[in-house]
Amino acid sequence: MSGFPTACAVIVPAHDEAATLSATLHSVRAAARHPEAAAVPVLSVVVADACTDGTVAVAEAAGALVVRESFHNVGRARASGAQAALRRLAAYGDGLWLATTDADTVVPPRWLAHQLRHARQGWECVVGTVRLAPHPLLSATTAARHDAHYFAQRPPGPGAWHHPHVHGANLGVAAGPYRAAGGFPPLAHSEDRALVGALERAGRRILRTDACPVLTSGRVDSRAPHGFGAFLTSLAHT
Repeated sequence: MSGFPTACAVIVPAHDEAATLSATLHSVRAAARHPEAAAVPVLSVVVADACTDGTVAVAEAAGALVVRESFHNVGRARASGAQAALRRLAAYGDGLWLATTDADTVVPPRWLAHQLRHARQGWECVVGTVRLAPHPLLSATTAARHDAHYFAQRPPGPGAWHHPHVHGANLGVAAGPYRAAGGFPPLAHSEDRALVGALERAGRRILRTDACPVLTSGRVDSRAPHGFGAFLTSLAHT
């Protein structure tokens, strides 16, 4: 597996995310320059889904491939971005690695290196974790409730945590297994869980790891009715 992957695409669905998208794409560019990832061409794909703000301009200014859609559906948006990457990088075939994050998320500099290293070791999907970024509307109580829930199953000590979470904000999958699993389904939420579930049923090699978390927005004004922000809102009212 030493020659795999030969290319990488980072899929970012966005619905009116002009305020946060620049930081996301800047972090992706920094991750693409990491010494362990720099030899692999990286294409950023922003799916501007029913956007009415400056999301497209921000994405174009950052050099991303922009796909304009009117789905109002994150599953369809993420799938559209993956299809655009598969078309644009078709010459790489199954050597393509598809990474996904969100437009309110900042990835660490070693994020792509981390995923690509595990891909070279034979993992067909890497399922990562998140950490909450501070937000003016996120109270300390809600943040503490989130952490208590999120880390409830983490074992004590420094050992690996094969966590139960799935986040489109921190996910990577090889192109071949992605296609064979049917890609992201057209769901308004939990499209990431559905894809990983399909990969699990197919017996794919899936790594669940907390070794390289991303920083995702702690906002409670969610863009999606069943999104992460909605979950934080529910915690605030418990």
